[in-house]
Amino acid sequence: MCEPQDKVIIKKFTEEKLGQAEKTELDAHLENLLSKAECTKTWTEKIMKQTEVLLQPNPNARIEEFVYEKLDRKAPSRINNPELLGQYMIDAGTEFGPGTAYGNALIKCGETQKRIGTADRELIQTSALNFLTPLRNFIEGDYKTIAKEKKLLQNKRLDLDAAKTRLKKAKTADTRASQLNSARLEGDNIMVNFSYMLNILHVKWLKIWAEEVTKSEQEVRITQSEFDRQAEITRLLLEGISSTHAHHLRCLNDFVEAQMTYYAQCYQYMLDLQKQLGSFPSNYLSNNNQSHLPPTLSSIIGPSGMASTSGLVISSASNLSDLKECTGNRKARVLYDYDAANSSELSLLADEVITVFSVIGMDSDWLMGERGNQKGKVPITYLELLN
Repeated sequence: MCEPQDKVIIKKFTEEKLGQAEKTELDAHLENLLSKAECTKTWTEKIMKQTEVLLQPNPNARIEEFVYEKLDRKAPSRINNPELLGQYMIDAGTEFGPGTAYGNALIKCGETQKRIGTADRELIQTSALNFLTPLRNFIEGDYKTIAKEKKLLQNKRLDLDAAKTRLKKAKTADTRASQLNSARLEGDNIMVNFSYMLNILHVKWLKIWAEEVTKSEQEVRITQSEFDRQAEITRLLLEGISSTHAHHLRCLNDFVEAQMTYYAQCYQYMLDLQKQLGSFPSNYLSNNNQSHLPPTLSSIIGPSGMASTSGLVISSASNLSDLKECTGNRKARVLYDYDAANSSELSLLADEVITVFSVIGMDSDWLMGERGNQKGKVPITYLELLN
């Protein structure tokens, strides 16, 4: 007489989706927790995937690492882009000749690139351990448990709604049976008697539904208890999302610290490289002036903004010419910080103004700088002559 349990649940779920049946609503607090968990899961996945792209831009390499991780095997070490570039530079410098200015510069740049590659590898390892792994553990562990309990709660709710629907039908049938049983038909014609017999059969059939009232009421009590218990389990799990946010915040701080360390290392490596290249002979620096650039690029950059991206040229060609021809005391603005390589040189701070003058017999790419009682050689590529 009763519909199978699965069919009732499916029918109830469909009717709810179509707006044809009532459903037991969750309390507002539980709904908010469910929404917060879903939001956390969505954004955690997006942040995790984009962080993986940031740390490893090569999609093929990411797939390979994923496969090895699933196989619980260590991925083979591969050379990264900075290390590969550094090796090419070292090989080129070696072939050109370490004794030449260009070959020596290539070797120094290559060594720096390899150091950056090592720092890059350390950033990836640290970020994967302290940031990506906790995020992945949440998605593959905690949230899967939450999703499982959430599905159980949904099933318990559908069971409860189905039980309520059956109870409602049983009570309706019982009421109709009582009404028909109390009816009295008058007359003795055949149609009246036949109608009365049909009513009796109908009453007996309806009484079968009436017998379901007690059974349905007990079922409602049981399903309501199971639903409440499952709602409490789900609520306790969902309230742990706040702790998850706190844990992810600590992981985020670790990620930021790893990035800070990485960029600080790269900055120091490039600063050291710039100092080494800044002490190269004049015939090396003089090969990198504006006259060798295409006219279109020169017109775009302009004379005052001309600076080589390699850090080897930091003044315009006209300014270098003026500095080289400097006679007498002139004022010059320092463009970049410079640490003296020895006691004969003068350390500089960006944007300070010093007095410069030439000395007979000094290298044309250097001037004598003076700041108060301090005096020493300064590279002209770090200076801008003031009118």
